[in-house]
Amino acid sequence: MREIQSASQAGNANAQLALDIYCYRIKKYVGAYAAAMGGIDALIFTGGVGENSAVVRAKVCEGLAFLGLQVDPEKNSAAHAAETDISSAGAGGHVLVVPTNEELVIARDTLRIVTERRGQSARVK
Repeated sequence: MREIQSASQAGNANAQLALDIYCYRIKKYVGAYAAAMGGIDALIFTGGVGENSAVVRAKVCEGLAFLGLQVDPEKNSAAHAAETDISSAGAGGHVLVVPTNEELVIARDTLRIVTERRGQSARVK
């Protein structure tokens, strides 16, 4: 994603198209889930792209004010490595950036699966 964003900023039309499609698809899922749930209280960005791409977060939330989701550009660009509410003041919902440790989750899941298959109980810290 970093390479796509860099190429897009450098004027690469294919990279811009890829970025636009990526964000559009996320936005489409947000809308579908909001409709299925009858609304939305918060949208949480996490994982590699969600934590690290202010561009993706802003593009996904463009046009979602009707759901109460509005991003403050300054908060969005400053959100790094800490739980952060990047919502605009007065927004009806919250847009949050929440760091995660994906490698730790994968390691814990792997340990659990391996020890269950061996018939042992595992203690994961």
